[in-house]
Amino acid sequence: MDHSLLSILSLLVSLFVYSCVCSPLEDQQRDKITSLPGQPVNVEFNQYSGYVTVNQQAGRALFYWLVEAPTSRSPEARPLVLWLNGGPGCSSVAYGAAEEIGPFRIRPDGKTLYFNPYAWNKLANLLFLESPAGVGFSYSNTSSDLYTAGDQRTAEDAYTFLVNWFERFPQYKYRDFYIAGESYAGHYVPQLSQVVYQKNKGIKNPVINFKGFLVGNAVTDDYHDYVGTFEYWWTHGLISDSTYQTLRVTCDFESSTHPSVECIKALMLAELEQGNIDPYSIFTQPCNNTAALRHNLRGHYPWMSRAYDPCTDRYSKVYFNHPEVQKALHANVTGIPYQWKTCSDIVGDYWADSPLSMLPIYKELMAAGLRIWVYSGDTDAVVPVTATRYSIDALKLPTIINWYPWYDNGKVGGWSQVYKGLSFVTVTGAGHEVPLHRPRQAFILFRSFLENKSMPGQSF
Repeated sequence: MDHSLLSILSLLVSLFVYSCVCSPLEDQQRDKITSLPGQPVNVEFNQYSGYVTVNQQAGRALFYWLVEAPTSRSPEARPLVLWLNGGPGCSSVAYGAAEEIGPFRIRPDGKTLYFNPYAWNKLANLLFLESPAGVGFSYSNTSSDLYTAGDQRTAEDAYTFLVNWFERFPQYKYRDFYIAGESYAGHYVPQLSQVVYQKNKGIKNPVINFKGFLVGNAVTDDYHDYVGTFEYWWTHGLISDSTYQTLRVTCDFESSTHPSVECIKALMLAELEQGNIDPYSIFTQPCNNTAALRHNLRGHYPWMSRAYDPCTDRYSKVYFNHPEVQKALHANVTGIPYQWKTCSDIVGDYWADSPLSMLPIYKELMAAGLRIWVYSGDTDAVVPVTATRYSIDALKLPTIINWYPWYDNGKVGGWSQVYKGLSFVTVTGAGHEVPLHRPRQAFILFRSFLENKSMPGQSF
């Protein structure tokens, strides 16, 4: 036989062997995080991060970060929870992982981390996903993808991600699985839940053992969300009577996703009337005030002592752009031609499809018997509690347990109502990012959700 032919055959065999050597466990090992720059000592849980390709042809790959439960808390016996942030265009690493439910928080120096005492990985294994492509470290080799993202492709890619991810992490197959998120993930979470539910139909023991979803301060139904938002602004003294009336008349989101010119003018006037506040947390100082002022306010007003740091996402911009941090996370392996950002303006500004309402999906998934919880921080003026209440009310569900206060250490932590097919919980004093503003109460909420128990009442 010709020597050149032999060498070609040898090369083909070696390529075939090389392509087959990577078992799921080896892939996992490649994704394992040994340690993160600036992390505290005594980290007692495993972490993995990296990329999962969701579209070979376009070169779309989504970045994930898995934080397992501590080894002392039997991670193998705990459920898996996928967390999604919204925007659209915002990073689940920036918000969910780094300032809400993840195990670490970033110090103001942008270099060092400290433990979050109310991290949700104490109760479950957490999977953070930067979605869609173009958000955070997730990327596409087809640049037009960043300008054409929308709800449908986001759900489809997220489902493909899950299917491929479970192949890489087979130990999570058949494990109880939940999807959670906030804000515009009020679209992502139900939509992905619907895809998983429909794909699982007719399968006796589905690999993705989907049990239900949890959403907070969630964009749900355009018409009811806007009615409830304008009402919140007015009842909290943020806008004038006349602007409130104008908004109600000119902003008709029952039949169109595009606001009229008159509506846009009224919204701009409302923003002027609200002034320099943090709309995501109306009773705390916005980031552009100095640290010293925040400190002084906390000294004068005891209720400010638990106020969150409104500059916290600035720290993540610094931390996740450090080359050594990206190396530790196995991130930015293709050399993305832009800095990592907490939110992608391009993805958000050019968002394509966005259905007016998620309520039909709620009805379908409630009928399927899936666990559905909706929660709301009551100091958020962006997707306020009134908006969520109007949206839930539109479902016309029978009440199982009427409105009641729930308690944490003898103090009211919020209110709750249990409907047939859905539980609703408010968290008092929490803004848009409930686990950031009220971490302990959010932890109690998450625990109750996982245990499928109503929120704790007053103990006498």
